[in-house]
Amino acid sequence: MNHLIIYAHPSAESLNATIKNNLTDMLKGEHEVQIRDLHQLNFNPVLSEQDLSGQRSGVVAEDVKTEQQLIEWAECLTFIYPIWWAGMPAIMKGYIDRVFSYGFAYRYVQGKQLGLLSHKKVVVINTQGKSAEEYQSSGMDKAITLTSDFGIFQYCGMNVTAHLIFDRADKATPEQIKVLHSAMNDIYQG
Repeated sequence: MNHLIIYAHPSAESLNATIKNNLTDMLKGEHEVQIRDLHQLNFNPVLSEQDLSGQRSGVVAEDVKTEQQLIEWAECLTFIYPIWWAGMPAIMKGYIDRVFSYGFAYRYVQGKQLGLLSHKKVVVINTQGKSAEEYQSSGMDKAITLTSDFGIFQYCGMNVTAHLIFDRADKATPEQIKVLHSAMNDIYQG
């Protein structure tokens, strides 16, 4: 299976980097894996007027075209990023804004929205500083998954097969990381 990992965290020493590296090690050998480290790529997250006008006519910038070709290649996309201010980091949001463009990821047919990436599986792996209980008590856990899973990925026709949220990430222990690794193994190997 062709796996595309889209990763957003500025630190190579972060828990997110550990997750990305563990997942890459787990998948390599049995699968083809491509990694898009948005910070390492210095991906421009700003949707410009030129981007916006080009989307309607099917004209995209070269960096966007490269990402779209990789998405076309992939059978499963994994998005790894922390939850900051109750959402994804700006670079990941900008990636979505620019790459999941009209005519590539979705379009409208006779006034109805049509997702164009229906043959893709998606896994989302997030880290967050707060406890799961804190997010659940406020409803933020549902808001976060609703926004990404339904508002972005399912909107584009994708099948979200799993959304893992690793809480208290700033206090992660080796044992908790092993549990997360086991959960990832169940998702990808199961």
